[in-house]
Amino acid sequence: MSNQLPRRRRAKVEKALEEMENPLGALKSNKKPKTHRFARTRTKAAEMRTIRFPLLETSMGDPWPIRVTVIHGAKPGPVLTLLGAVHGDELVGPMALTHLLGSSFCGPDKPLDPNSLAGTIRVVPVVNLPGYRMRSRYFPDGRDLNRESPGTETGNTTSRVANRIFQNIILGSDYVIDLHTAARGRTNLPQIRADLADAPSNAIARGFGIEVILDSLGPRGSFRRSANEMGIGYATYEGGGANTSDAGAVQVALYGILNVMRSLSMISGKPSRPSARLLAHGSTWIRADQGGLLDMRAPAGRFVEEGEVVATITDPERPGATANVLSPSRGLLICTATNPYVNSGAPVGHLLPIHRGIRAVESMLDSNRQLVPSGTDGEPPWREETEVDEIQVEGEWVAGNVDGGWHIELNSPPSTVSAEEEAAES
Repeated sequence: MSNQLPRRRRAKVEKALEEMENPLGALKSNKKPKTHRFARTRTKAAEMRTIRFPLLETSMGDPWPIRVTVIHGAKPGPVLTLLGAVHGDELVGPMALTHLLGSSFCGPDKPLDPNSLAGTIRVVPVVNLPGYRMRSRYFPDGRDLNRESPGTETGNTTSRVANRIFQNIILGSDYVIDLHTAARGRTNLPQIRADLADAPSNAIARGFGIEVILDSLGPRGSFRRSANEMGIGYATYEGGGANTSDAGAVQVALYGILNVMRSLSMISGKPSRPSARLLAHGSTWIRADQGGLLDMRAPAGRFVEEGEVVATITDPERPGATANVLSPSRGLLICTATNPYVNSGAPVGHLLPIHRGIRAVESMLDSNRQLVPSGTDGEPPWREETEVDEIQVEGEWVAGNVDGGWHIELNSPPSTVSAEEEAAES
């Protein structure tokens, strides 16, 4: 293990690992679980049902009813909640969770068979229904649902909805997996974000079974931070970009969700693990020094060397003039810009600087020096947790937020918020 984390942070993470006694499924139990109750609706053991849950309690106007599917297993175990489209224009979650509820995964002798499931799964493909209908990240009042948690019953519209979601869907869960993409103007390499000093979050972050884990607190007002404060394990998956269909990111999301269920003993089978894992506590930003039109040469997932050209900038008003954007360090690009319009100082890439464990990282790259996330092309060979090489990346997050280098958070309505000012996470 390459110990590059700050000593104090590393001690917290190691303590979380030592204390990791989290709720697990009892696949071999003959004990029948109690009826699961959600939104005044009861779901019996070994039963699957879909429930309409209004985001607003109102007798006039649109209450925005969302669908919550409850799969209540025949055996006792934890409650795992799966969320999609907390930001309405992030479509990887709705696509992955819709597939998960289809006949390929649900039903007799399928991975999600209520008769053999240990525990309860609650699936919400679209949380931010009005934002989804508007193809917008935001709520109709211009606020970010994932910056209003835990919300209040008497606050603004978004705060009231956040409170309903937190009180009824997140509370009562043992674990939550929240599926996201990057915001407009960029795209993410599949990655997990979690507070690794929180034992249940650490468990599902590792259990997801992919190569990149970003150790961070959730942003203030996020469901992740509120859930962690209540002792609920919470991991955010990020993959792809907003308003796009990314089949690879969807496939990795499905792989990771099933892997978490195996790691929690909710379904049968051994969890898959990557050959190496990056645990990052900070990053470096690649910024443009000139303005113009951006042409990314290195996509998200590329392992780059110090001084390597990752993008070029041209100016239509000055034909023939070009400028190269160079990587400041050797490392892995976890996010890259897709918006071609840049000014001097604009971020174009998010880099995990890697100084140790190079051989382990290179073993995960293809012939183009590209990291192919586990789950993209089948499952990796089974291995023990002790066989996974862990490369821990030192540093800090800008403004304490993984995506802090992309934007300055503004409470502005969607029509006045630029792609660079949007948050990508959770």
